Amino acid sequence: MTATSHAAVVSPRRLLEVIDLGNPVISPDGRQVAFRAEQASVERNTVDTTWYVQSLDGRRPPHRISDGGAPLREFISGVVLPSPAVWSPDGHWVYYRALIDGRISVWRAAADGTGAREVTKDPADVRRFVLASDGGTLRYAVGATREEVTRAEESEYARGVHIDKTINAGAGLFRSSLAGGRPATQRFVDDWFGAGPLLFEYADQWREVNLRTMTTRDVPASGTPPRAMQPSDVAVTGLPTPSKIAVNPGDGRIAVMLPPQPDDQAEDSEPRLALLPNRRSSQAIPCTDPLCMKARISDIRWRPGSDELLFTSINYRNGRAQEIHAWNVVTGAVRAVVLADGLVSGSQRYWDVPCATSYDALVCVAAEADRPPRLESIDLTAGERSVLFAPNKGLELDIASTAPARLIRWHDGQGREFTGYLYEARRLGPGAPPPLFVTFYTCYGFLRGGVGDEWPLASLAEMGIAALCINAIPDSSKDFAVRVDQGRAAVESAVAFLAKEGRIDGNRVGMGGLSYGAEVTMWTLANSKAITAASISSVSSSPSYYLFNSLSEAFRTKVMELWQLGTPEETPNAWRQNSPAYQLDRIHAPILFQLPEQEYRMTLEYLYPLIRRHQGDAYVFPDEPHIKFQPRHKLAVYERNLDWFRFWLQGYEDPTPEKFDQYRAWEELNTKGGHVDEKRHEPS
Repeated sequence: MTATSHAAVVSPRRLLEVIDLGNPVISPDGRQVAFRAEQASVERNTVDTTWYVQSLDGRRPPHRISDGGAPLREFISGVVLPSPAVWSPDGHWVYYRALIDGRISVWRAAADGTGAREVTKDPADVRRFVLASDGGTLRYAVGATREEVTRAEESEYARGVHIDKTINAGAGLFRSSLAGGRPATQRFVDDWFGAGPLLFEYADQWREVNLRTMTTRDVPASGTPPRAMQPSDVAVTGLPTPSKIAVNPGDGRIAVMLPPQPDDQAEDSEPRLALLPNRRSSQAIPCTDPLCMKARISDIRWRPGSDELLFTSINYRNGRAQEIHAWNVVTGAVRAVVLADGLVSGSQRYWDVPCATSYDALVCVAAEADRPPRLESIDLTAGERSVLFAPNKGLELDIASTAPARLIRWHDGQGREFTGYLYEARRLGPGAPPPLFVTFYTCYGFLRGGVGDEWPLASLAEMGIAALCINAIPDSSKDFAVRVDQGRAAVESAVAFLAKEGRIDGNRVGMGGLSYGAEVTMWTLANSKAITAASISSVSSSPSYYLFNSLSEAFRTKVMELWQLGTPEETPNAWRQNSPAYQLDRIHAPILFQLPEQEYRMTLEYLYPLIRRHQGDAYVFPDEPHIKFQPRHKLAVYERNLDWFRFWLQGYEDPTPEKFDQYRAWEELNTKGGHVDEKRHEPS
């Protein structure tokens, strides 16, 4: 039976234009919070950011204090970077970095909303800044000037680009990244896909602005702000190097968060938190409460003016929901502050960014699978939660009435428990159970499109396709096949579980993934018959992927560790087992590839053969990194994925004339690729 359509309530565009919140910081008097909102604009193909201030009593809505400029992004991943702000000691000003008019400067906005101005007008972009404790001066660090970077780019263009391990061969060699707000040449700057602009390696140059006279001077080396203490600075007898530390600003006590050991499981009993009375201490005092010892801790910070250390952990059995506890380092007591059903952090985009903290309260961004981000205040004594700002309330209510999600649990054949968030399909009529779409990786916060935001889960459910986001189990195995095969097992067992209950049709299942999720999707296609159609958004291991990055010895070492891959000549068996390029004869489902320009060249060993044999269709998005961020591209990806899975799982074609060629191409896949042909709606 073919599906029908109706006017969408939870459309892909509404999901794209969700207002994200982040970067909360509480004023010195504890009465106000500053935070930033971000929202995509399809018309202008940009993301708008705005800084707000709101009273913590929640009696009045927030007021706008300034434009936040274009978001700063990571060059390779494309994700928005945190943008922490700083209050002036008197609470009159909020300072922040902003990318406006092509330059990254420090700005300050009046907390009452009466105006904002650029504090640093430097020929170079500001990398970081420090506000003096008295609020009278601001020191900031810069690297090469924008003019120097431009000249270096143009010199390379004229003289030729020298090829070395810093070159991102998957991207263009000249101004191939828009992450910095303008077309910029990029270079790898660390051993595993960290990247930055040309001349990124220039050392910090510090300057100081007198905030009373607005004059600027160079800071001598002796006046450079002291480096913040790093985990590597802390060495404790018998303990590994901490993964995070938190220094109490009042007395110098140091809390340390210990990294999980290679064989760690959620049930083990190794201490995760410890206290150093001071930097010179050689022995740590561990937190031995079970809530410390068993928790998967993601963040630690001191409650100001107290003996309590606040720590955020991830509850894997509760769908990776977050919990915040308080450890009294004097008494040893641990108490729960908040046990959330989703995300409760300093950002919808980052689970490990801390909430804003004062002695009395936390201010957090809260979100669940089917509830968009909102700003909440949490009383640190009573644990009571109150909503300060809910800009997405209309969408929240529409999802609740149209395509709500709920946490489900099931087990695979090995007895492993998996969790996921299931959007039950809206029944479009009587008949067989609905088809299912699954995506596999992690399911934090509001799940508009899974990791990377590519598949509009609520929209799929509204259109009659149940949608399931599956959480990976923390797996310490060094064997790549073991790690990705848990994804296949999770998908197959989820399909069996839901089909047995009559909630889905186990013979109509779609799957999509990004990054690790893309690898699991390709692995599942090659090792399972559960998938009817798939959608891929990033590269998996391929000879080109290895070749393009192989000038870096650190890369080669890491790939051997994670994938057990050397060159195809060195490790032929591992390549045959682990790369889709060597598994084409085992892959039979049609695949839609929607790839970023910086990665598509590394898929050609398996992409082109699939296209030639009428089993693959591909679109590549210019100027996009690992996670696409241009709103028009994101919307195109959302809508095409919705069309793709409705076509293969429901036999439906959108009658919009502009999509005629799209469906003709997919019909050719269906006919020449040897897949089951169904009667479909013809475009009018």
